Amino acid sequence: MRPSDVQRLTVAECADRYGEMVRAKTSTGALAPASAEVYARDVVTFAALAGPDRVLDDLTGEDVDEVLLRFARKPDERRRVRPVAAGGGPLQSAASQARFRRSVSAFFRYAVVAGWVQLNPMQAVTVRPKHRGGLRAERRALTVEQAEGLLGAARELAEEPVAARRRVDQRTELRDGLIVLLLAAVGPRVSELTAANTEDFFVNGGTRYWRIFGKGGRTRDVPLPRPVVEVLDAYLVDGRGLLDRGREPKALLLSWRGRRLARGDVQGVIDRVLERVEPGRRRSVTPHGLRHTTATHLLAAATDMDAVRRVLGHADLSTLGRYRDELPGELEAAMRVHPLLGPVEGRRGG
Repeated sequence: MRPSDVQRLTVAECADRYGEMVRAKTSTGALAPASAEVYARDVVTFAALAGPDRVLDDLTGEDVDEVLLRFARKPDERRRVRPVAAGGGPLQSAASQARFRRSVSAFFRYAVVAGWVQLNPMQAVTVRPKHRGGLRAERRALTVEQAEGLLGAARELAEEPVAARRRVDQRTELRDGLIVLLLAAVGPRVSELTAANTEDFFVNGGTRYWRIFGKGGRTRDVPLPRPVVEVLDAYLVDGRGLLDRGREPKALLLSWRGRRLARGDVQGVIDRVLERVEPGRRRSVTPHGLRHTTATHLLAAATDMDAVRRVLGHADLSTLGRYRDELPGELEAAMRVHPLLGPVEGRRGG
């Protein structure tokens, strides 16, 4: 393409057109709806940080570097209590920064093909996120005591009488308890949770299953523990109908307006349940942190690794390494009952 053929479009115009393109790909199956949502959201954020009225072709590598740095210092709006950088400003996680950079790179690759830019400024970008200090605290697995506190609060919330001060059609106690139980006990991706339909839950041989539609078009049938089934049944009988406005006849989880619950609403649900946990057992956690919790405690209990892989919906066993977090005292506990020596605690030295 000759330089004269480049379209002098603003960053906002290009972001809008790109968003339409990625959403159109979902109708052909070329892109998962959740992925399209992330790409579109990141590019809208990029436009806001770069200056929506600037011409896209005028942006240089230095300009994109500045946007990446601004994003790194941008508050994580999903969290009530936000991580703070060493300099005092809020900080996005390294994983979020890497995801944002990938989205921007894909945007500019398309911009070159579409004729919005003459040269791809990403080739001159120098800012790269680095993983330092491991996972943020709220993304690590909860300890047994913390997980039991959260699950106990979720079950109590689902069982207690609803507050009289709330309108009947806005009562979400059963829904909120179910969300936390499913996240902590089954470990789905948040996109899998919000995409769940009532028809995805079925009984086979006396066991209740959740058919989860995961990444790459793969499905998995995960058996549900009895406490989760009890809250699920109560929600389907007594809770969901209060929120149903006839707009989403299939969706499992509804907002009080009757819409399918959005991914961004799930963190607020977790935070509300956490407020009911006694302070000594309370620790901030994200939906992905609860996925870590599921994997970590199933593996710590010597659950077959392939079974854990199937529960989480991973294609490869090697991926489990990223979800296996260290628990306090687990090495000591493992060595007290050694597979070659038997129980060794309390033995006297020879």
